[in-house]
Amino acid sequence: MTDKPSRIVLGRLQAINWADDSAAFGHPHSRALLMREYLRRAALWAKAYDAEPSWPFFDIAEHVDAGITTPPDVVDELEGLLEELAPASLRTTCRGAVRWAALQEARSDLLTNLPNPYEPLLVMYERGGGYYLEEYLDLNGVMIPLRDVESNASASPFLTLAPATLDALDAEGEMTYYAKISDGYPRHSPRGIVRRRVDGDRMYDEAFTRNLRWEPTEYLRLYNLGHNDIDHVRITEIEAAAFIESLTAKLTGSP
Repeated sequence: MTDKPSRIVLGRLQAINWADDSAAFGHPHSRALLMREYLRRAALWAKAYDAEPSWPFFDIAEHVDAGITTPPDVVDELEGLLEELAPASLRTTCRGAVRWAALQEARSDLLTNLPNPYEPLLVMYERGGGYYLEEYLDLNGVMIPLRDVESNASASPFLTLAPATLDALDAEGEMTYYAKISDGYPRHSPRGIVRRRVDGDRMYDEAFTRNLRWEPTEYLRLYNLGHNDIDHVRITEIEAAAFIESLTAKLTGSP
């Protein structure tokens, strides 16, 4: 017999080393994108169920169907896990994610129009634990502004949660992404992507290749010298992630 969805989510939470802050510093960019995607999804659910005052870290299932309950044995194990976790809003989201899984099993008919709100947050937790909530959201390695419900609800979606794609977005330093474009290769379907990564006083130019990894490139330097006819345009991390996932699916045959 397969585990119930709520126990599967509990197992994911139990597998996280919440005391290991070092993992977060290895995944700052992907964790920031995942947190922003959770904030976007939570904002959409908050608006759909008039729960804006409870946003951003809240039990969304409570607003969708207050009658949904979590199996008592799962609740007991979950509360034992949460005793040592902080802040309180993190504990709320862990309870919310487990209860959401119970809601999915019992009332899937209620969940057809909006995306699973907790999955990006669960993946973020799995990539380095929790967060601290102050003036900014501190994700142990990067801080992002919280903003408000409306601005988060209208943010660009980040739809890829594939580990390989998330890993490809994480590296030391600040990164700027570019899409190589030409006739037949528009911005949304470019010939390839490159990034300029600045780490301290060192700069690295890298292309995401058919080897499905970042490798050094002379493209930007040669372009600036006038030796390259292929043009480029600056793109966002989200657009870069979409290209990486598309190329990975094409070359590996994965869905």
